[in-house]
Amino acid sequence: MAERTTPLSLVENTYKKTRSNLEIIRKRLGRPLTLSEKTFYGHLIDPENQDLTRGESFLLLQPDRVAMQDATAQMAILQFMLSGRTESAVPATVHCDHLIRAYSGNDADLNRANEENKEVYDFLASASSRYNIGFWEPGAGIIHQIVLENYAFPGGMMIGTDSHTPNAGGLGMAASGVGGADASDVMAGLPWEVKTPEILGVKLTGKLQGWTSPKDVIFKLLEKLTVKGGTNRVVEYFGEGCESISCTGKATITNMGAELGATCSIFPYDSRMAAYLKATERSSLAAAADENRDILCADAEVAAHPADYYDMVIEINLSELEPQISGPHSPDAVNPVSAMKDKARELDWPTELTAAQIGSSTNSS
Repeated sequence: MAERTTPLSLVENTYKKTRSNLEIIRKRLGRPLTLSEKTFYGHLIDPENQDLTRGESFLLLQPDRVAMQDATAQMAILQFMLSGRTESAVPATVHCDHLIRAYSGNDADLNRANEENKEVYDFLASASSRYNIGFWEPGAGIIHQIVLENYAFPGGMMIGTDSHTPNAGGLGMAASGVGGADASDVMAGLPWEVKTPEILGVKLTGKLQGWTSPKDVIFKLLEKLTVKGGTNRVVEYFGEGCESISCTGKATITNMGAELGATCSIFPYDSRMAAYLKATERSSLAAAADENRDILCADAEVAAHPADYYDMVIEINLSELEPQISGPHSPDAVNPVSAMKDKARELDWPTELTAAQIGSSTNSS
């Protein structure tokens, strides 16, 4: 029967495999490792012979989990069924959230979704049961929040058929949004193939002040790098400022890393993640992570000399960061709130607001 949470045995096996892989990788590279390298290389299928050239080679990886939302799960499962397997090679889940249209209110919207999508839901439920895939029915919650609350764990790797999959990076997981074909391949026991990413190191210092929130970190990166600045890169956060941000705040940041085009974003394990694991009734996973802290953060030498190990380094002082506004027209059109009045006048933007939407599924936590 599919688990409704990640079992301790899976986490312990992941840490064991990561350590075994990293022994080989350290001998090959002969240098300290970033957190991204530890996590990605820890999931290599063949660490002895894998080409590790950043930005050029393609890694063959074995993720720990697959997550699918209802709109994309249909084709992914149909493709998986052709593999001939009796169940998914890795733990997998289906989350019925995308086909629900928010319009009249919870009860009416859910009833309408069940009527409109009955055939889809019936197929996904029966296929999930047949292939030992976890099934979260309509109304059970939003996919990336369910993953964070139930399945994500520090040092793990997952792929998902949803653009918000990187949300799990807030709990120290390498989590990437992919297409349905990638998901079906991994469920069929094939490797996940991804270009060896460059690594963008983002050093956070200080502590968020006043109305500034975690999403402003991404806005600042968008201002510096544009929406293409994270392409074929992992965004790895480090520095004392990381621990000042809650686990859900970190998840907001890693989730919105998709705005940069990043492969994924990741934070090192810390006490805020441990507190979140305990609050979501996963104390055993926090204990396992505590015992493996050395593989859940970059080596000390990396933090001391980041320019030697990251392809690019950006420093953000959280204490000096002010609330940002992005747009109009593009997420990387970013301005601090204090400059918006003059900017609006300069560009002849409308200045009379009658309604506003603050937040989205990326920062609702």
